[in-house]
Amino acid sequence: MTATLNTQTTLRDETEDAAPRRSFYASNESTIIGTISVVAFLFFWEYAVAAKWVNALFTSSPLRIITAGTAMVKEGTIWQDLATSGIEFGLGFGLATIIGVPLGILMGWYRRLNAVLEPFVNALYATPRIALLPLIVIWFGIDLGSKVAIVFLSTVFPILVNTMVGIRTVERDFIKVARSFGASDRQLFMTVALPSTVPFLLTGLRLGLGHALIGIVVGEMYGATSGIGYMMAVAGATFQTDRVMVGIIIIAASGMIMTQMLKMIEMRFEKWRVDSRS
Repeated sequence: MTATLNTQTTLRDETEDAAPRRSFYASNESTIIGTISVVAFLFFWEYAVAAKWVNALFTSSPLRIITAGTAMVKEGTIWQDLATSGIEFGLGFGLATIIGVPLGILMGWYRRLNAVLEPFVNALYATPRIALLPLIVIWFGIDLGSKVAIVFLSTVFPILVNTMVGIRTVERDFIKVARSFGASDRQLFMTVALPSTVPFLLTGLRLGLGHALIGIVVGEMYGATSGIGYMMAVAGATFQTDRVMVGIIIIAASGMIMTQMLKMIEMRFEKWRVDSRS
């Protein structure tokens, strides 16, 4: 009898211990699988270089990239490049947000203003920003101004267009109900238009983020004296593949971190949007 009770107690304890483990895996399955796949890829990449299946001059390897990154940190050169690119990104992205969001709201809300500005927006949005680089460099030189201009032009249109679409998709029935209760223009905008626009606005910011990072690299490769893109251009010209990979990883990691931050903000505002409609 005692042995049976002990066995049942042991089985119950094992079941209770297994439940949290299953729950942890179920809630983090995508992260765990993604981590395993990345680690497996890195091991395969390192082994392929060690076995001479591929030439390290063209592909580098994880250990070579880590060594190059460590050397750049010890040299101290990477910090100036990071600071330059960070300032260019912050100014360009911030300016695009400050101008793109209000202009998108106005174009989506006022039909006549949209009719005036839409041809220019469509033309500039369809024009590859790289085609404007020679003019931008002529106008602003190769200093900070030209990089900020490139980041701004790369970022402002995704933000503007998504914000404008968000305003246009506001439910007309909600506007009629708010008007019937005597809502002012400010109340209508704050309680109906803005909550409905938030998902589109954040999507525009996420799209603009990727365009901004591309703009930094392209602008610095075209004409600059410092920055991550400039460092990659110099390293590529001298066949320092390891340093080029370091720059790529920095840009990719920055984009992933900032995108995740915007996703967290979007999840937070999604609850606010639902609550405001309930």
